[in-house]
Amino acid sequence: MKNGNRFGLSVGAQTFLLAVVLCTVIVASTGMGYIKISPIEVLRIIASKVCGHERLLDGINHIFPYVVVDVRLPRILTAAIVGGGLSIAGTIFQGILLNPLADPYTLGISAGAAFGASIALLLNVGFLGIYAVPFFAFVGAVATLFVVLYLSSFNGQVSSNNLILSGIIVAAILSAGISFIKYVADEQVSVIIFWLMGSFGSKTWVDVFLTSLFVLIGFFVFVFFARDLNIMSTGNRSAASLGVETNRIRVILLVTASLITAVCVSVSGIIGFVGLIVPHLMRFLVGPDNRKLLPASALAGATLLLCADTITRAVLPTEIPIGVLTALIGGPFFCYIFRQRQIARMMG
Repeated sequence: MKNGNRFGLSVGAQTFLLAVVLCTVIVASTGMGYIKISPIEVLRIIASKVCGHERLLDGINHIFPYVVVDVRLPRILTAAIVGGGLSIAGTIFQGILLNPLADPYTLGISAGAAFGASIALLLNVGFLGIYAVPFFAFVGAVATLFVVLYLSSFNGQVSSNNLILSGIIVAAILSAGISFIKYVADEQVSVIIFWLMGSFGSKTWVDVFLTSLFVLIGFFVFVFFARDLNIMSTGNRSAASLGVETNRIRVILLVTASLITAVCVSVSGIIGFVGLIVPHLMRFLVGPDNRKLLPASALAGATLLLCADTITRAVLPTEIPIGVLTALIGGPFFCYIFRQRQIARMMG
């Protein structure tokens, strides 16, 4: 089988198929909810807004365009973008750390975002309006990143093992801080807990543009260094002999992946395991080449998280936090990977 192809399809065909599936899920999800809208009506409404032809809305309930454009699409697109962002960040972390259990939360970025958001909710910061919590979450995540990089670096060199250990240590400290904030929060404790569990409710087009900007920039950075990352996976000595500046590229990719995670978490709250599951599944489909793995992971991650959000929003009788559902899905998968890794070590 060539290029990691498992089902007789070329990698390009598989990527195209994933894109078609994502678009189909977006249209189907937009029509689902308390107010049912057919896929044809959804497409006509979107085409009307994009092209500016009001005649496309003839015969459509006048409420539907508002429901589609102003209520559902911002949430749906934000969920898809966050899923794609977390997935490509997970792909990068696994590629750099050479650890199948690595995901966007390995470095404690999520704990930093949660700590920043908890402070904003506790203090009831109002000078930034509805963006106070995302802003504090972003600052907390970025600050955590630089602390972890500082702790794990020595003489300008960054060790993968030290990165993981530093992330665990910092995350433990921040988790204790979050517990203390919840203890003193009184009336705000329920708001803090709900945010920590993750949600895409009440998202706007500003959230869509913000997340898409950072995720797209990060994606292009990852693709630019994808070949170097492939070489780095063979070992530092082999990469150095081929002229790859492993330390510089590792820092660039880590910072970029962590910034993507910070933006996604600041918008959606804590959503785990997406960056762990998707790279594994896509590596099985398209192979380990990061130049092909990154686009596939972005599309599959967007589809997975959007499906999960649609289930919580439109299928279940009561909406539950998206982070709870992804944890229920990802937890057993994490255990499976961990067990397989143990078996592989014993047999090796």
